[in-house]
Amino acid sequence: MAQMTMVQAITDALRVELARDEKVLVFGEDVGKNGGVFRATEGLQKEFGEHRVFDTPLAESGIGGLAVGLGINGFRPVAEIQFFGFVFEAFDAIASQAARMRYRSGGRYHSPVTFRSPFGGGVKTPELHADSLEGLFLQTPGVKVVIPSNPYDAKGLLISSIRDNDPVIFLEHMKLYRSFRQEVPEGEYTLPLGKANVVREGSDVTIITYGAMVHTSLKAADELEKMRGAKAEVIDLRTINPLDMETVIESVKKTNRAIVVQEAQKSAGVAAEVIAQINEKAILHLEAPVLRVTSPDTVYPFAMAEDIWLPDVQRVVDGLLQVLDF
Repeated sequence: MAQMTMVQAITDALRVELARDEKVLVFGEDVGKNGGVFRATEGLQKEFGEHRVFDTPLAESGIGGLAVGLGINGFRPVAEIQFFGFVFEAFDAIASQAARMRYRSGGRYHSPVTFRSPFGGGVKTPELHADSLEGLFLQTPGVKVVIPSNPYDAKGLLISSIRDNDPVIFLEHMKLYRSFRQEVPEGEYTLPLGKANVVREGSDVTIITYGAMVHTSLKAADELEKMRGAKAEVIDLRTINPLDMETVIESVKKTNRAIVVQEAQKSAGVAAEVIAQINEKAILHLEAPVLRVTSPDTVYPFAMAEDIWLPDVQRVVDGLLQVLDF
């Protein structure tokens, strides 16, 4: 198997699907000749032609509308929103059109559209380039939201997303694009959407997280074991809509304590939903209230304040100690 970064694994997934199905189209701002702002589509236009991989005007609303139109006409569009902070311009196409197509048409039409987008902080981007807006789409029935944390998952989950017959939002954390390499199989393979992964076994407390915070949480779990000898189980949700609560609840029943770690702001997000469902389904198994470790409820800060705004290893360790000492 090849050693790939996450962005290389994403390019490989796109190449696999473009080669497999002529109905797959890749488009967005600068994705053609330039290969995308992060080079995720590098070389694909040359390999598959300008009719399969092409640039669009600088207009996310147009990208969204084009994706929906192509989807209901038999194509499998993979549309790139260059930075997820600009998804508001395409929100109507995603939430009001793509997400409702199957219901609205009584099953006559569906929207096999994948919206890819970089997101997330820690790389000192300008305003509106790092926001974690996934919670908006957790509350949008009809769309799936996928957030990989490593190259292997990114390729398998992206291929599954492109093959899905309903709209998928595929979010790629910028900090993870080139932060490490991992063995990734050549050719095609898929991973199921809506299935979480237990990335670290533990017995004393559960950490539920996704995206770049998986790696922060793994470091915190190691630190906790050094400090206390306590073993934290870490669950990578991989998909936040739908949530794999079966895996979460099974872990909570084993450890009896949990925290949820997310990069996004605290209120009304993924962590809030996970905690609500734990309370509904496993409250009698809890030895302490489930805690959130998140960013504060402010707009995403300018670069100079980013490091103190984002959750770090120490804040996760503090959260773990709080539920262990309750």
